[in-house]
Amino acid sequence: MKKKVLSVLLCVAMAATLAVGCGSKSDSGSSSDSKTEDTAKTEDSGKKVYAIVTKSAGNPYNEKEAEGFQEVIEKAGGECIVKHPEAATADAQVSVIQSLISQGVDSISIAANDENALQAALEEAMAAGIKVSCLDSKANPDSRQTFVNQAGVSQIGQTLMDAVYDITGGEGQWAILSATSQATNQNAWIDSMKEIMKDDKYSKLELVEVAYGDDEPQKSTDQTQALLSKYPDLKVICAPTTVGINAAAKVLQDEKSSVKLTGLGLPSEMAEYIGDDDAHSCPYMYLWNPIDVGRLSAYTSIALVDGTITGEAGDKFTAGDMGDYEVVEAADGGTEIILGAPFKFEPSNIADWKDVY
Repeated sequence: MKKKVLSVLLCVAMAATLAVGCGSKSDSGSSSDSKTEDTAKTEDSGKKVYAIVTKSAGNPYNEKEAEGFQEVIEKAGGECIVKHPEAATADAQVSVIQSLISQGVDSISIAANDENALQAALEEAMAAGIKVSCLDSKANPDSRQTFVNQAGVSQIGQTLMDAVYDITGGEGQWAILSATSQATNQNAWIDSMKEIMKDDKYSKLELVEVAYGDDEPQKSTDQTQALLSKYPDLKVICAPTTVGINAAAKVLQDEKSSVKLTGLGLPSEMAEYIGDDDAHSCPYMYLWNPIDVGRLSAYTSIALVDGTITGEAGDKFTAGDMGDYEVVEAADGGTEIILGAPFKFEPSNIADWKDVY
């Protein structure tokens, strides 16, 4: 299976960004979509209709995923519906799913806000013949046919844990600023980090708290300030969420705090905070290309709809110029398709990426 790291995809990412541009039609609420009519699939169009449901409106990472998804679908001649629920909750997503079922879409790709709470709605969608996959954050195996994963859970956990170890010098207090307490992707990465910490190598590190900013800028800001207040000896905050890391970076840099930051962030939002001196709050961070997560999810949806794959382990398909991918078994008993390894953003390369995504 051919994998391409982010550095090779610079041109692809730039092209994807330009392709979707300001002409992209998307939904910042839970009741409308990228089309102007209530019925997504019309008899006269004959086009397949592919929907993407993000975690919530106002999330730049999700917006980039949706851009990549829409670019691929429209280039393939399909119709794309982009849904950004008003809140990062399962209830908001259930309402969107039910609306999409009524519209008779061909596929739904969703970044789940809760692993189990979407099951009834997604099972209803699949029973209606709609192909269901997840991206970024998965629903349980009974609720999906497959999952487009950014990178392997253990790989992300190890990458973040190694960053914490490096920045702290291998000892001292550190904290995690996560998204919501139900976010399946963040929870999986955090569990992996906790498991890795059992190794003697990390015995001098103390994880003092896992705080939740609910992927809201203000709450993430408040949680960062609370961590600084509660733990005067804190050395590092790890934020495995793009909203959280951006909020924390601003707090730490504005307050000229000695606490350092790492995690998963968008280079366009984090460029001003990345540096290897005391004036910058984040020595380095990681991420994958969210545009490519969306693109791979779109290719997966197309392959499910046209019957190239069923979502079973061993299925193979070609994702356009991204290359060949294989459906593999996931740790939760379902299946997944892995985009690739996390990419390190640091002072030496952040300028190359800040205008890409």
